[in-house]
This record gives sequence, structure tokens and C-alpha cells, in this order.
Amino acid sequence: MFQSQLKDAAALIEARLMRALADAADQPVTHAMRYAVAGGKRLRGFLVIEGAALYGVSAGQAVHAAAAIEAIHAYSLVHDDMPCMDDDDLRRGLATVHIKWDEGTALLVGDALQTLAFGLLADPACHPDPSVRIDLVASLARAAGIDGMVLGQAQDIAAETAGRALNLAEITELQANKTGALIRWSAEAGARLGGADIAPLSSYATALGLAFQIADDILDVEGDVEKTGKRVQKDADAGKATFVSLLGLDGARARARDLVDEACAALDPFGPRADALRETARFVIARDT
Repeated sequence: MFQSQLKDAAALIEARLMRALADAADQPVTHAMRYAVAGGKRLRGFLVIEGAALYGVSAGQAVHAAAAIEAIHAYSLVHDDMPCMDDDDLRRGLATVHIKWDEGTALLVGDALQTLAFGLLADPACHPDPSVRIDLVASLARAAGIDGMVLGQAQDIAAETAGRALNLAEITELQANKTGALIRWSAEAGARLGGADIAPLSSYATALGLAFQIADDILDVEGDVEKTGKRVQKDADAGKATFVSLLGLDGARARARDLVDEACAALDPFGPRADALRETARFVIARDT
């Protein structure tokens, strides 16, 4: 059931993204944008759609915000894969954008996908109330910018030349920004669309985001490149501190399970209506991609 729901949401989100790019100029950068947003689990967009459903907001309306967060996520991956960042040549089993095209195109693809996201949120189809649209735009700007993902990326780069391994508190803060900020926004967006308090979904997503990153760290150690679609063992090769290096594999798995329990407990006020979000939390630490 969950996998079917995830697949249906992914198809809906991809259709919205491709529709947004359908009338774009026939240029290499446009082709590369379509390439960058194609595929993937669409987990962040799924959180938007399922969170919105808790407040009676239809998938047809929530898909605009779901597509926006997926555009931001895709931009972050394109830039993160570049030689000046993580220097990866494989993403989702395919050549990364700067490999398939070139670095200049990859840079512009990321820039264009970021602005596309805010255009999707500003579209009246996203929500009829301009104040809600502005709230979505402003909150995503914080989550994606220097108060969120960009801050985490900067902290990650700084850690590489710090001359010492980060401790657990520092890794937790870094990942809460780098990975967790967009996941938090994704869950909170549904409440914002529904004009409701974001606190319950924010608590859920804070635990979920950290569990997601711990699972990523485990996959970097144990994952299969053919399943993950990206290079593995890169953190160990770079000598970076991770949840696995600090807690050990068993400790990291235990911490991830505890976080999933925390995430699920935050959904108690919603009862069985939030079962898809509970399944999302369990999926996050059980995935092999």
C-alpha cells in the first residue's frame, strides 16, 4: 500500500515538474533541468502531499508545493555533485549533470531549478490566499538558505579543513541543517496549506530528518552502488565523521530506530489518518537506495 502511494505521488509530482518546463526554450540547460528532476523517490514531495491530506487539502492542490520542494532538492544535488563540492559522477545510477553536460550548465541548472521552485509556490494554483503563498515562499527560503540547507553545506565544507573530526553534537547540528531543513519544510508545508499549527508535523519531521541521514550514513558503509545509484564508501575514504563512525553500525541503527519511534509518536494526535507518514518513517531506515 505504502509503495503504491509513494509511486502515485511521484508520478503526480513529476508530471507537474515536466508541465512547468514544457514551454521552456529548446536549450541544453532546459534539457539538463528535465534530466535533473527526473526520477528519484520523491520522498519530500510525498511528505507535502500526505501532510496536506491531514488537513483536507487535496493532492491536486498540494502537488504545486510538492513539486517546488523536489525542484529545490534536485538543485541541491546538482550543485552538491559538482567538483567544487562532493565531486560525484553518479546520481540515481546515471551520470551527474556536470558529467553529462558540463560544469557551467550544471551551475545554471541548479540556479534555474531554485527559481522554478519559488515560481511554483507563487502561482495562485498553489493556494488562493496570497498570504499563504508568501508564507510558503518565505519559509522555504529560510529552509533552503543560510538558515538551513546552505548553512549545513557550509558547515560540511568547513569540517573538511577543521583539522579534527566533528563530535556527535556538531554532526547532529550540521545534518539538521544540510538534510533536515528541507525535510522539515516538506512536512510543515501541508499544515501551512491547511492553515494549521505546524508544530506536530515539525516534531515528526525533525526526528525523521535525522533518521534519514543516519540511514544514509549506514548506506555509505554497507550500500551497493548498483542499488543506491551513487558512489558509496566516500565518507570513510574522505575521513569524514559520520553517525556510523561515532556510534558504530549497531549504535547508529539503534539511534535511527529510536528516532522513528519519536517521529511516529508525534503523529498520535492524527490517529490512523497519519499511517502513510508513519510508514514513511519506517521506510526511511529500511531503504537500500
